[in-house]
Amino acid sequence: MTEGVHGVAGPGYIPGIMGIGGNTFTVGVLGSYGGLNVGDEAILSCVLDCVRHRTPEAKVVVFSRNPEHTRVSHSVSAVVPWQGVSRDRTLAEVRELDLLMLGGGGVLFDQDARLYARVVRTAQDSGVPTFAYAIGVGPLSEPEDRNAAREAVEEMTDVVVRDEESKLVLEDVGVNRPVTVTADPALLLKAQPFTTEMLAREGVVKSGPLVGLSVREPGRAAQNLDEDSYHSLIAEMADFLVNRLDANLLFVPMERDDIRHSHAVMSHMSSPERGRVLNERYSPGQILGLMRHLDMVVGMRLHFLIFATLTGVPLLPLPYAGKVFDFARAVGAPTLTGVARQEVGPLLAEADRLWDERPERSRMLLAQAEELKRRAHETCERYAALARRIASGGGHDAGAERP
Repeated sequence: MTEGVHGVAGPGYIPGIMGIGGNTFTVGVLGSYGGLNVGDEAILSCVLDCVRHRTPEAKVVVFSRNPEHTRVSHSVSAVVPWQGVSRDRTLAEVRELDLLMLGGGGVLFDQDARLYARVVRTAQDSGVPTFAYAIGVGPLSEPEDRNAAREAVEEMTDVVVRDEESKLVLEDVGVNRPVTVTADPALLLKAQPFTTEMLAREGVVKSGPLVGLSVREPGRAAQNLDEDSYHSLIAEMADFLVNRLDANLLFVPMERDDIRHSHAVMSHMSSPERGRVLNERYSPGQILGLMRHLDMVVGMRLHFLIFATLTGVPLLPLPYAGKVFDFARAVGAPTLTGVARQEVGPLLAEADRLWDERPERSRMLLAQAEELKRRAHETCERYAALARRIASGGGHDAGAERP
């Protein structure tokens, strides 16, 4: 029996699926891929895993921001650039597809939404079915991006988002078509070993509680962050963990620029010698494997919190955006109102409570993780159903229908 995701062949498995003109079924995957973000690379790994298990004979073409990184990091049939590429070249690539998948992950937000929408609309204009694979949406405040997102999503063959916040943003920009909410694809990631020797090479010796922290840069996806304010907030939090728990601290960058912001937080601490910043590059699976060494985490990055949930590490989210607030609520974690200096009192109180309740919190997280993984599987099942329809309905022509 051919295995499906997690080793069991499911009803969506399609043996010998054929594409245009009897050729191999070809799937394009478009997202923020190319080694810029650990979370996005985790998502790509899980999307590819779904495609390979449900349609094992399919050809996969990844549209990447850094094709060389994607070629080295992921075993795929082909990798093509999509940024800074002419429409004619993009058109030539998408015409060879039987299906273009957007995402998963956060892709439709200000300034980037119009870029992704251009590729999606090129496929739609060519009659190629398009599928939003558990995407994240927002913030969308700029008129050009709102219009681009609405037009692209409205014409998709099927649309799945990863959280309620994304569905609300799509409704706000005027999308009227059905939108399904599942969960982030990275919830299906498999852990890889992260040994105590690897930890020691980073200057970390486990001799007591070890708390993981995640910070991020302000930017288009975090427009309301005040750098000095949140650096000071997290520094005070970090000093509290040192003094209250006698903990050592490990800052875990999910993007390279997180390293700079981690050091900036440490510069505000009164006990910076108790902190370390993970400096080497690791795969998403290794970062997931690292979580077993941590006793608690405090974090901003969504996928850092997802990885903690998958391993049952008690977590305190710092909700700089709706997606983090939504995830905190989904796993029953404390839901603070923001990341600003005035939040320090509630933050320290929650950290104190979290530490005292960590066995119970860990059990709760593992239970919630199972439900979230079930929902993440739903996206893969919708891909399989769509691929089956396309294969039986004449390839490009299937794009006119909706599930």
